[in-house]
Amino acid sequence: MRTALTPRDLAAVDARLAETDELFARAYPGDDGSRQPVHTVYVPADRYAPELPAVWGRAALAAVAAAGGVEAVAVTAGLDDALAAAVAPRVREKLVREPIEDLRIDFEDGYHGRGDDAEDADAVRAAKRVAAAEGAGFAPPFIGIRFKSFEAGTRARGIRTLDLFVTALLEQGYLPDGLALTLPKVSTVAQVEAMADVTAALERAHGLPDGRLRFEVQMETPQLILGADGSSPIARLPLAAPGRISGLHYGTYDYSAALQIAGPYQSMEHPAADLAKGIMQVAVAGTGIRLSDGSTNVLPIGDRAAEAWRLHARLVRRSLERGFSQGWDLHAHQLPTRFLATYAFYREGYPEAAGRLREYVVAGGVGAGVAGPAGASDPAVLDEPATVRALAGFVLRGVRCGAISSDEVAADTGLDESAITALAHPRLDHPRPAHPRPAHPRLAKETP
Repeated sequence: MRTALTPRDLAAVDARLAETDELFARAYPGDDGSRQPVHTVYVPADRYAPELPAVWGRAALAAVAAAGGVEAVAVTAGLDDALAAAVAPRVREKLVREPIEDLRIDFEDGYHGRGDDAEDADAVRAAKRVAAAEGAGFAPPFIGIRFKSFEAGTRARGIRTLDLFVTALLEQGYLPDGLALTLPKVSTVAQVEAMADVTAALERAHGLPDGRLRFEVQMETPQLILGADGSSPIARLPLAAPGRISGLHYGTYDYSAALQIAGPYQSMEHPAADLAKGIMQVAVAGTGIRLSDGSTNVLPIGDRAAEAWRLHARLVRRSLERGFSQGWDLHAHQLPTRFLATYAFYREGYPEAAGRLREYVVAGGVGAGVAGPAGASDPAVLDEPATVRALAGFVLRGVRCGAISSDEVAADTGLDESAITALAHPRLDHPRPAHPRPAHPRLAKETP
């Protein structure tokens, strides 16, 4: 066939777009396909012990037993009887097997230090206890610390705590695959760049591979949403520390207080919170940086238990519907509604998602390894490849948190977990393991 454009014309287009191509390859690699926890639990550093997840799980089970059982709490939380009956056994099993998915040992707002010597000791003790928990099989899949911010008054203390914790972990001969480090109260791009420098320096000091230490950024200040020059600093973070930032976490109460929102109205669902979180979503779309919503401080204890469970379940569901697959929990009694609301969200959406994925397979979209024609259970719906990715991602998150079983998915769609992962993350050459972290030669031995 005859065309009018010459190779020289096409080469000129490539040359013009070379910078764009490089930007997309560097800044927008997409999600890495690994597991994302559904929540992060924060506990003060001086209260952390290896058995804490099991203790919280037992406390959660005792709370629901006192309220009439998991099904009763599910109904209290707003689930209908049929859905409550469907998810209750799964949630009960989750509270026994894996009550905490992600644990953050807190040296910041939740930690009331007793001076530098005490914090030094607590940082080293926390590292030893994490190593012990990992060795005994008690540790959750993700665990780490939140240290003090890089603001002038707390910077040196925060860096020292981080250094002590990481160094002590390595001295125990172990660095968790799911290690999570949280930098709070970020207000400028320079603070994130400084954190990237600190993690790189720690890697060099300990002989770790480049990029082994990643970190989360807490979005708690209005200055990160709108900077002094009128730009949005948060949109610059992926390029400020390429490959270093694992997540953006919304801080409900610091952010609300900074905007002078009155205490009774500080909430994850305040319009100001929604604006900030919408900007967060746009800023990191396609970068592989994950998002987490914040917390509610209305705790399900005493006479307010039923009210607090209803509120928590509604807020968890609201976050999920808005694309935030993770949030914070502050108390053991919030675990039942975290998992009830999460499991209900995935169980309710699963039949339609599975049906549409099954018809996509039948239509030949998977077999060729490329986006193909997509059908849907509803003939009025025509799924594009982007929607198929979203459907597969939805099912994959449901499987990884325990709401849906791999056997169900295989029976209902004809796809195993690796095939679902490939559909959800087509830019990956191969599905990656749950914690895609390089090994370190000094850490091959078993933890004592």
